[in-house]
Amino acid sequence: MKTTFTLMLSAAALLLISATTLKNNYQQNNKKLFPYNKIDTPDQDRFVKVTLAQGEFTEPTEMAVLPNLDILVTQRRGELLIYKNQTKKIKEAGKLDVYFKTNTPDVNAEEGLLGMAADPKFAVNKYIYLFYSPFDKSVNRLSRFKLVNDELVKESEKIILEFYSQREICCHTGGSIAFGSDNLLYVSTGDNSTPFDAPKQQFVNKGYAPLDNRKGFEQYDARRSAGNTNDLRGKILRIKVNEDGTYSIPDGNLFGKNNPKGRPEIYVMGNRNPYRISVDQKNNFLYWGEVGPDASNDDALRGPRGYDEVNQARKAGNFGWPLFIGNNYPYRAYDFTNGENGNAFDPAVPINNSPNNTGLSQLPPAQPAYIWYPYGESKEFPQVGAGGRTAMAGPVYYATANSPYPAYYNGKLIIYEWVRGWVKAVTMNAAGDYISMEPFLSKVPLAAPIDMELGPDGKLYILEYGKGWFSKNPDAAITRIDYLKGNRPPTVESLTIARTSGLLPYKMTASVKAKDPDGGALTYVWNLGKGITKTTTSPTLQYTFTKAGEYPVSVTAMDKSKATAKSQVVPVFAGNEHPNVSILLSGNKSFYFPNKVVDYKVLVSDRGAKVNNNRIYISNTYTEGTDMAGAQLGHQQAAQTVIGKALMLKSDCSTCHKEAAVSIGPAFDKIAAKYKNDSKAVDYLASKVIGGSHGVWGEVPMPAHSAMKESDVKKITEWIMTLGNKEAAVASLPTAGKIIPPAAVDKKKSVMTLKASYTDAGAKGLKPLTTTNLVNLKSNVIDADDIKNFEGFERKDIYGGEKLVLTKDNGWIGIKNIDLTGISGFSYAFLNLDPGSDGEIEIRLDDSKGIMIGKSTFRKSIPINMISDGKSHNIYFVFKELKTGDKKNRPILQSITVEPK
Repeated sequence: MKTTFTLMLSAAALLLISATTLKNNYQQNNKKLFPYNKIDTPDQDRFVKVTLAQGEFTEPTEMAVLPNLDILVTQRRGELLIYKNQTKKIKEAGKLDVYFKTNTPDVNAEEGLLGMAADPKFAVNKYIYLFYSPFDKSVNRLSRFKLVNDELVKESEKIILEFYSQREICCHTGGSIAFGSDNLLYVSTGDNSTPFDAPKQQFVNKGYAPLDNRKGFEQYDARRSAGNTNDLRGKILRIKVNEDGTYSIPDGNLFGKNNPKGRPEIYVMGNRNPYRISVDQKNNFLYWGEVGPDASNDDALRGPRGYDEVNQARKAGNFGWPLFIGNNYPYRAYDFTNGENGNAFDPAVPINNSPNNTGLSQLPPAQPAYIWYPYGESKEFPQVGAGGRTAMAGPVYYATANSPYPAYYNGKLIIYEWVRGWVKAVTMNAAGDYISMEPFLSKVPLAAPIDMELGPDGKLYILEYGKGWFSKNPDAAITRIDYLKGNRPPTVESLTIARTSGLLPYKMTASVKAKDPDGGALTYVWNLGKGITKTTTSPTLQYTFTKAGEYPVSVTAMDKSKATAKSQVVPVFAGNEHPNVSILLSGNKSFYFPNKVVDYKVLVSDRGAKVNNNRIYISNTYTEGTDMAGAQLGHQQAAQTVIGKALMLKSDCSTCHKEAAVSIGPAFDKIAAKYKNDSKAVDYLASKVIGGSHGVWGEVPMPAHSAMKESDVKKITEWIMTLGNKEAAVASLPTAGKIIPPAAVDKKKSVMTLKASYTDAGAKGLKPLTTTNLVNLKSNVIDADDIKNFEGFERKDIYGGEKLVLTKDNGWIGIKNIDLTGISGFSYAFLNLDPGSDGEIEIRLDDSKGIMIGKSTFRKSIPINMISDGKSHNIYFVFKELKTGDKKNRPILQSITVEPK
């Protein structure tokens, strides 16, 4: 679903000091500096995205906001674009002949036009700096050009520096350029090393540090570059550019000017792919996002799993790669000839003894990361979430009396994630130590943000690469972030259409859920497609379509100040109607019982057409359980694509995979075609999503998504598999039959899903429509960790699993939406009842004080009064105090078992 950011991309330890004290001091200081603005957390819905240009970019890499608010954008394939603030138009300012495409099959180049910055005195000298890979020479080059009348003057090029970069075998280029307030230029460079496994070798990298020093495998050894003090790759360089295009070395770089084995340009070494950098304009602290390696788990032979990092350099230093990662977690030496490992590297005295090293063997002490996080959830920084990783570092924001944003953000570092899409504001103390992070722009959707810059107007500008690799993405954009101090635009939560298809005349009823955060009345402008618009003051619209066709329906909510918000687009179909699919069960509709037959029957009807049984597809699967308090058990009906596709779009999957187009990962329809004859494809693909994958579709690894629920992942893989069945499906189960559930139930397979779908033949000018209906039956054993609705109990982790402990003399447990058909009673499993102790359990209907339909004890099940009204009920188990035994040793409930008749 996501690889390391290998497209041009691939901590100081926390002080033992009270974060609360630091934060209070920070707020008090800001109140003194900015008495006009209270230090309160701003409402995130006051931040809005203003799209300046969209859909006109092909792999944008970096931008610069000029003094007149024109915006320069570099594209990896060589174009320099300029957005004109006055005309609101994009035009090409020039193009360099760059190397951006390999001649090696199945290998993507990352080189090209990588980064750009405008000179701090651009308004006077018109200088811009470009970092690029010239087509005719295997180097990466930093050059200065003039931009005159919005045109790049190629003849003005001054080559400042360049260094060898191996091509044809991917990866890691860096390429970001930034200036400090002292006019020193910083440029980041990648380690130019291959993170993938060497082909046809017994012992391979597996996503850990590339330390293969065998002759002929140099590109698999990052000690030759990032760990080499005499090499400019895998570094952040710092120089002073002279007026004639030469450069000088400022004081304070890592190796000074007279070290024969240390390049004087190096400010920071030990970098893998420092893809986006930023310099604090107050104190010149350097920040960067470090895109880390791919290993999903720690390994005793190799070292730590992969981490992305956000780093801070207050002075020159070695940040560890490829010997260390994250909080100075050490890798181990590894012999790629026999698979034997050596000692872990020492961050205090790192040694580079690779034969490919041309610099110092003893490196400067390794500095720990400022912020670090793996694919999975981070204990140290839980707010970063889980999934793919591509860390980016943006500017440090400083407020003034006329700032467009609240003074609350004064002195905060802005960090962001290319693949996860979030933005965070990091609070630091006066020394720059990390205190906390919090969501920033959390209501602003971003399509793979690849650069953030503060403009001369004090506003944040964002370059969005778009969700897709190596392509022209329709969502690639330049956006500006505005803060609304007064009126706020409406928000649209959802657009619901009661029936999304119908025969002519088709009467549609649409409803929108929207609100004005300032409490005003809204007007609704409905776009029904094909030039049809309607305006209402009601959030509901009825409209009758008389011409056949597919109509994209959306609605824009508008407040009295003309501020707007638009809903998603919902397609409706006039002239054809979704078929109806029903699943009938003869027994209980909430639970299945071990070895007890489930009788089912599937009925299909299609208005205006004859049902073709060859288009019916029926399946039966077992998936992970859901909590009984909120589980949607029983019948559910939805369009086939809705659930799984929606989950996919909310995840990071869409960044690396497209439904049919080529991206960094295989297209979903290609996956479906490959596994279309595999009856276990859904489970197999789900395991690859959760556990990660490597080598199936090429050398780019797909990371693990261990934090995703298996049930959600299977919905995604089920949707993927439908893409391989666009023609008539063959029923895998008969339209009527019997299913015998297993005798033993695996916790991860405790919900039985019976699914039936039917695809009609379509209508003239309209594509076929599919309806899917499913029934979920829960295992009759309800584990304590599945129960969410209770009182008088506490949830505790005991013996590796969550249990419910009765902490008061009385308590109750509620289970919602239960069919009581064929149920004779309930039994209970406790971990610790004292000998001779017992208590009463009253079973009540629909309320903890409702009608009692049965009474039992802790130790014995007693039949309930049979309820056969065909309705679902909420069942409450009311626990009375223990009659005997040690009341300090409270009962620990492990599970409730539903007993069949």
